Amino acid sequence: MCIEPNSAEKRVSSQPEAAVRRWVETVVVGLKLCPFAERELRDDRVRFVVTDAATTEDLTKSLLEEFELLETDGSIETTLLIHPNVLRDFLEYNNFLSAADELLVESGFEGTFQIASFHPEYQFSGIDPDAVENYTNRSPHPILHLIREESLSRAIDSHPDVDNIPLRNIEFLRNMGTDKVTALLRKCY
Repeated sequence: MCIEPNSAEKRVSSQPEAAVRRWVETVVVGLKLCPFAERELRDDRVRFVVTDAATTEDLTKSLLEEFELLETDGSIETTLLIHPNVLRDFLEYNNFLSAADELLVESGFEGTFQIASFHPEYQFSGIDPDAVENYTNRSPHPILHLIREESLSRAIDSHPDVDNIPLRNIEFLRNMGTDKVTALLRKCY
């Protein structure tokens, strides 16, 4: 149940899709939070798709459709499955991630894809909700990021210091300060 950007319901999907595109360009790539994203974005190999899912069951169907599409379409490197109408609450979203991982296993895609998580209220376990490090995974809308494991492995193998990426991002955002980071994120909406 995905809404394509050029579908009849373009108005419905354009705002969330545009916000997430701005976030990827401005925050993820612009701040170099992910050293692997710029090339794929530049080469137009990132699929931005907004689902009209209103329930977790609908979202599960959309997620499976995206796994199947990625499996058959090698021109797509990664998918950002944007779901603005479901799992707006971070705890519900976080609980759903287990079901999403189960779907990977049950559908036979474990080892082929993995899911990264982004949410407007993202909070790492044991971290204060207002801590700036949470912003490494905060996005304008809830997102399930579907990643090809083979490509991720190649990217990791070619990066000189992959283990330092999260620490670098946290330090970078701390130096920016929460006010600047939240202002930058607000510009993406």
